[in-house]
Amino acid sequence: MKDAIHNPGEDAGARIVTRFFPLSEALKPYVSTIYLTEITLPAGTRVEDYLHPEWANMRFIDGEAPLAGVGGAPAVPAPPFVATGPTSKASYFAAGNMRAWGIGILPAGWAKYFALPAAELADRFCDGAAHPAFAAFAPLTDALPRINDVDAAAALIDGHLVGLLAGTPRDDPAIVAAHRALVDDDLASVADLAAKLALSERTVERLSHRAFGFPPKLLLRRQRFLRSLGRFMLDPSMAWIDTLDHQYYDQAQFTRDFRRFMGMSPRAYAARPKPILGAAAFARAAAAGAAVQGLHKPAD
Repeated sequence: MKDAIHNPGEDAGARIVTRFFPLSEALKPYVSTIYLTEITLPAGTRVEDYLHPEWANMRFIDGEAPLAGVGGAPAVPAPPFVATGPTSKASYFAAGNMRAWGIGILPAGWAKYFALPAAELADRFCDGAAHPAFAAFAPLTDALPRINDVDAAAALIDGHLVGLLAGTPRDDPAIVAAHRALVDDDLASVADLAAKLALSERTVERLSHRAFGFPPKLLLRRQRFLRSLGRFMLDPSMAWIDTLDHQYYDQAQFTRDFRRFMGMSPRAYAARPKPILGAAAFARAAAAGAAVQGLHKPAD
C-alpha cells in the first residue's frame, strides 16, 4: 500500500529537525556544511518537499528509504549512501522515519575529492557505495548508524573528510576565484566572468563543466534565481515581486526561470507546505550565512 503524504502540522507527534555542525578550518574551502535531518512521523506516512538547485551533496540515510527524483524524474527509493552531483533542477523527495546525515560539497571540494567531472553527475544521484568515485566515503555508511551521540557522529564525518585531504590533488585557484565571482551579485555575463578570471571564455567553459557541473551561462542564471528564492525562504510573507534580484528585467522573466529551476510556478511553490526546507533555511542561514547552499560563499 502506498504511504500517505503527511503534513506535520496535523500531528503533534510528528518531528522534523535539521541541525548544522561546525567544520574544521581545513574543510571550509571544500565543504559548505555537515548537517543532520531527523524525521519522526506516524507509521505508514511520509512527508514531501523539494530541494532547491544546489551544489553537490552526499547523504547517509538510516531508517526508511526516502523516495527521490531530480527534475521531474520518477521518484525511486534512495540508497543508504546517496551521492548527488550539482543540480540545476529541483529534487522531489518523500521521506518517512529516518535520520539522514548530509555533507555539502562546494565546487573546490568536488575537484579536491573526486576525479569525476561534475558534469557527469549533474542533475543526477547515484548509489555512492557502488560508484568508484565515492569509495573513500563509503565506510561512513556503516559507521554512522552505530553512533547515537550526534556530536560524535558529526566529529567522525569531519575527521574522515580532513583525513582524506592528505591524498588529494592541489587546489586549483581558478575554481575558488570562479566561485567567488559567481556569488557576486553584480556579475552579469560570461564575458565578465572570463575577464574576472583572466581566462578565455572557452577555458571558463571547461572549468565550469569540470568543477561546477554546468555551462557558465546556466550557472549565472541559476545564481540570479537562487538570490531571489533565498530572500523568499527567509521571509515567505514577501510578494515575489519584492524578492526579485536586480538583474531580472521583470517578473515574467523570473517566472520563466522559476519554472526552469523548480518545475512549477512561483505561486504553486508558495502554496506548498515546506516542512523540511522551510525551517532548514533559517537554521542554515544562521549556521552558514546563506539560506540555500547555492549562495554559500567560498572561504577566504
